[in-house]
Amino acid sequence: MEPHAEQALLDADPEQLHRGLQLVAGLGPILFNAALFTWFWGQWSVLLVLAGVWAVLAFVNVRLVEWVARRRGWAVAETVRLLANLVGSVVGGTATHWHPLAWVFVPYSLLLFTGMDRWVRLRTALYLGVVAVASLLTGAVPSTALAFILLGVCGFLVSEKRISTLRGVLGQVLRQREELEKAHRELEAAHQELQQLHQRALEQERLSSLGMLAAGVAHEINNPMSFVTSNVNAMLRDLRDDPNLPEVMKEYVDDVLPATLDGIKRVNTIVGDLRRFARGDPEAHTSYELDAEVETALRIAHGQLSHVRVEKELGGVGHSVGRPRQLVQVLVNLLVNAGQATASGGLVRISTRRDADAIRVEVRDTGTGMSEETKRHLFEPFFTTKPSGEGTGLGLSVVHGIVKSHGGHIEVESEPGKGTCFTLRLPLVPPLLQYEPSTDGGMRRRMG
Repeated sequence: MEPHAEQALLDADPEQLHRGLQLVAGLGPILFNAALFTWFWGQWSVLLVLAGVWAVLAFVNVRLVEWVARRRGWAVAETVRLLANLVGSVVGGTATHWHPLAWVFVPYSLLLFTGMDRWVRLRTALYLGVVAVASLLTGAVPSTALAFILLGVCGFLVSEKRISTLRGVLGQVLRQREELEKAHRELEAAHQELQQLHQRALEQERLSSLGMLAAGVAHEINNPMSFVTSNVNAMLRDLRDDPNLPEVMKEYVDDVLPATLDGIKRVNTIVGDLRRFARGDPEAHTSYELDAEVETALRIAHGQLSHVRVEKELGGVGHSVGRPRQLVQVLVNLLVNAGQATASGGLVRISTRRDADAIRVEVRDTGTGMSEETKRHLFEPFFTTKPSGEGTGLGLSVVHGIVKSHGGHIEVESEPGKGTCFTLRLPLVPPLLQYEPSTDGGMRRRMG
């Protein structure tokens, strides 16, 4: 607990203590004043002074002290109380010629103090000193004055020790409460982290299952497509070799079947991309062409980009080394996000170029853009701005991890209503890998 916070709570204790003792403490002055009034009954001038002192002190101790405490603190309030009691003790003692019943107010005032500031002992010393001097100057018996002054000192020391002990116990209780609250917060944080890990495990299991399902579907499609491809090729070849081909069939040979084979080739390419993309086995570093992987990503994400205009500018960046399947995952995620953020008729543009020993990839859209708050949390796991059930918040976190694992970095520029641009910078060869350009334009492991 912060020292000032603990002190503020400790300072609240005198107020609670004062209110708790107020009713009990008020019985003392009532009994003492009743005894004085009885003793001096008939001496009306003395009774008038005592009544005035009693009324003033009752107002000060019951009303004024609490009012001052609320506005200036208990140190100032205790000073006001002690000064009022000092004046009341001197006036009452002088009026009664320092009768023992008037002396009783001196130690009684010191039994009820509550302010534990650094001036408490100085206030008490001044109070007793002024009372002692005033009493001796106005005819008090020295032995009686000494007895009640010593009683006042003892009463003060006992009360000081009692309040100090109570404050120490209160401080310990407050520290224990703070430790319990801290432990509770840590427990809640651990519980939330455990829930996140559980949710992440569920999402990974679901994504793994989807990947296996996609790979299975692609495999099942691949088998019949192989027969279709073979049969259409055979048909086209046979028709071309037929010297007596009817005129009506020449259109099939020249246009229909070649176009059909182009469509079949596209289906086979998409199926191959899907099988490679959905494979769950670990991928080793290998030489690849990023522009070819961009084409693959565009084919996979085609369904999410059908409502927008797609532009590509591939700079012929050549070969580099990495995990191409992972990089296709990065590009697909960025393209799908761009398509989802862009309204119908908008633009999604992807470009590549080579900068010295690195490759630069930009995925830009004319979509809704992002606020500064969203950008600050963009790559955190499970952070998503999509409605519940439509996003896991893992996509960009995975993107960030893949790019970092390749020794690259990712930047984002975005403004609300002005679209977004993700920029990837990837080294030609990830750090610590020994590769060099090969004679065929690709990359090969460096020997030695």
